[in-house]
This record gives sequence, structure tokens and C-alpha cells, in this order.
Amino acid sequence: MSQLKFKYVRIQGKELAKNTMYAKGIFSMCWQLIQNDVMEEEDADLYREIDDWFAHNLPWPPQCKNREPVVCWFKTENSDEMMKMIRPALWLLERYHHPYFLVYTNDPGEIVYEDQYQIVAKVDGFLQIDELQPSWAPKEEEE
Repeated sequence: MSQLKFKYVRIQGKELAKNTMYAKGIFSMCWQLIQNDVMEEEDADLYREIDDWFAHNLPWPPQCKNREPVVCWFKTENSDEMMKMIRPALWLLERYHHPYFLVYTNDPGEIVYEDQYQIVAKVDGFLQIDELQPSWAPKEEEE
């Protein structure tokens, strides 16, 4: 497994964003902790500094500005600087016992935006809900 090469990585939680029905990303999760008065003020200030750094160093895709149903992914090939700057936000999520996942993929869906550090992919039609498949476990015999 450690030999696998992935193009994109995303940090996401368990909550679904209403406009995408896709797991919220790290920025949304941290802002939610602040807006719900979960974070202490000193930690909220730390996150605001992190968010400010990203606002100045990571382009804000127009699809995100327009609140289109899209999902952002960091490029793994050159995400070292971005991941270094996001680590304190991961620490904040851990400090407040907010679960998150690092998701890696080579197929994020239809890419509608790309810059040096990230891509943005459409979510419409990306996820589907299937019926539960029949159980493959043997049926228990009645006595």
C-alpha cells in the first residue's frame, strides 16, 4: 500500500455540506467549530491566522466563490508547503475531538479548475446511492 501513488489529497470530516452533499473540508470544519463557540478564543485566533495565510497564498477558485457544488483537493506532487501550513488546523481538530480523514484519490471527478496547488472537481453525479446488495452470508437454518 505504501507504494501507491496518488495525485490528490483532501482532508474531510463526517459532516455533509448541504450544497454538495459531500463531506465538509478542513476549512469548513474549523470555521464550524468557531461559529458554534466550541473553540477557545486563542485557538480561534490561531485558526484565523492559518485561514489568512491560505487566503493570501492559495488561489480561491471561482466555483468556490460562487458556492457551486464542487470539492477541492490538494495536489500531492507539490502539497508539502500547504500540508505544513495545515498541520496546526489538524491539531485544532484533534484538540476538540473532531474526527477527520485524509482521503487520497486519482479520480476526483470532472475537474473544473486547476492551479499550482489544487484542483476543483464537480460533485454532481460523482456519488451515487445504490440499493443494499443481498447478503452473501449463508442463511441460518431454523430448528
